[in-house]
Amino acid sequence: MKGLVLFTAAATALAVAPAGGASAAPAADSAGAAKITWGQCASPGLQRRGAECGLLDVPLDYSKPNGKKIQIAVSRIKAKVAAKDYQGIMLVNPGGPGGSGLTLSVLGEYVPNGAGEAYDWIGFDPRGVGSSVPALSCDNDYFNGPRPEYIPWNQSIEKTWLNRSKNYAKACGEAGGALLDHMTTVDSVNDMESIRKSLGASQINFYGFSYGTYLGQVYGTLHPQRVRRMVLDGNVDVRKVWYQANLDQDVNFERNERIWFDWLAKYDSVYHLGKTGTEVQLRWYAEQNKLRSKPAGGVVGPDEFTDIFLYAGYYQSTWLELAEAFAGWANDRDTDIIVAAYENYVAPGDDNGFAVYNAVQCTDTQWPQSWNTWERDNWRTFLKAPFMTWDNAWYNAPCLFWPGKVSKPVKVDGSKVKSVLFVGTTLDAATPFEGSLEARRRFPNGSLLAEVGQTTHANSLNGNECVDNTIAEYLATGKLPQRKAGDKADATCEALPQPDPTATSLQAKSLRADSLTREPLYPVHH
Repeated sequence: MKGLVLFTAAATALAVAPAGGASAAPAADSAGAAKITWGQCASPGLQRRGAECGLLDVPLDYSKPNGKKIQIAVSRIKAKVAAKDYQGIMLVNPGGPGGSGLTLSVLGEYVPNGAGEAYDWIGFDPRGVGSSVPALSCDNDYFNGPRPEYIPWNQSIEKTWLNRSKNYAKACGEAGGALLDHMTTVDSVNDMESIRKSLGASQINFYGFSYGTYLGQVYGTLHPQRVRRMVLDGNVDVRKVWYQANLDQDVNFERNERIWFDWLAKYDSVYHLGKTGTEVQLRWYAEQNKLRSKPAGGVVGPDEFTDIFLYAGYYQSTWLELAEAFAGWANDRDTDIIVAAYENYVAPGDDNGFAVYNAVQCTDTQWPQSWNTWERDNWRTFLKAPFMTWDNAWYNAPCLFWPGKVSKPVKVDGSKVKSVLFVGTTLDAATPFEGSLEARRRFPNGSLLAEVGQTTHANSLNGNECVDNTIAEYLATGKLPQRKAGDKADATCEALPQPDPTATSLQAKSLRADSLTREPLYPVHH
């Protein structure tokens, strides 16, 4: 992740009353709610769009509403329609946990047919993140390469990583203090309620990606009467929060990486990495092995190599760039290209996202407290999914030692939520499609839209007209795909073609100019 975004609040508050429409009447429970003093945003992109930014005081501990306060950074891009067409506020979350959502108020302009213009789009940095105060950071050197090898071939490696994880958790305890006891998903849901009240809205609309879908499911469980419409894309399986969810990811990323290896083999005339997926896979591991003794540029060892190419399992939009990095290193020993990929995809130097990721997941629920359990489960998973398993295990290992107070997950029950559109890609690795099916089971008034054959994670509003137009129609009219009998998607869209490196135009290559940051630039383990 990049450095924190700073902004200056205006000296006087701007009016926060919505323009009119279904949710325009101030909510009765908003009397006395803290207000946001709106001012100019620091982000040039938000400035260009006329956004407003500010800080909202919320309780550190909601059981003590008059106690210590922290601040949530909020942005707003107002609706562009007449009062009679106004549809209310739309909160947005990009995932993580730990993803900065302050600039995601721009999302409305990506909704087709102008359907986003009827909403006030509300971006925010969840507690502990980015421009919210305080922002949690524990050790900004943690991802500097080369790091100890992920795979614990011997006890020395295992002990080294356990010590690193323990020291990181300790550093977070020292840096975070009382904040660490109040970083759960429920705390962030309470912050969403505080935002709603501060804006005087009786209901919210919500667009959540990835971990944001868990926020949406929990919000809908605790505050169903406050939900107007929700789009939840890349749905967390609430039965598996969070230990089993990570083990499931390992298997699904293995599949997606092999899909990418097959794609590279298809274009061997371009990349010269192997004529079959198996040949490419063997070449990848051979190159990784060479980095054990001599890291590229002194920083890219086997761990960093894994982290770079993990993104091929997340987003097809990375395939062309990562293919050039792989080929440039493997065939030409281009140190600059592989180090640049590390700096871009791993983004060492700011651990805010990683710190918050741990703070939320380690306290949402109790992780196994015996290392023997972790060791057994990860070695079993490694046998069938070697690419990511130990990377993922050590990413989560601070939970063994986390000093924050552990909570219990909310039992998600969406039976009282009147409207929600679930979206999922059938080959999503970060949030496997089964999570979207489970969300549909728990929300009987919701519908599920599936993008069939797509590996990209949380892929809505990203150029697939079938997907995006369905979402636009829902946001414009409230119309959901008709719910079908059985345990399956209610509507389907076919995935767009995979990128083509032999195409002559950028459009034909299926490249996207990614002006949205939906996920922090580190592995996002849901």
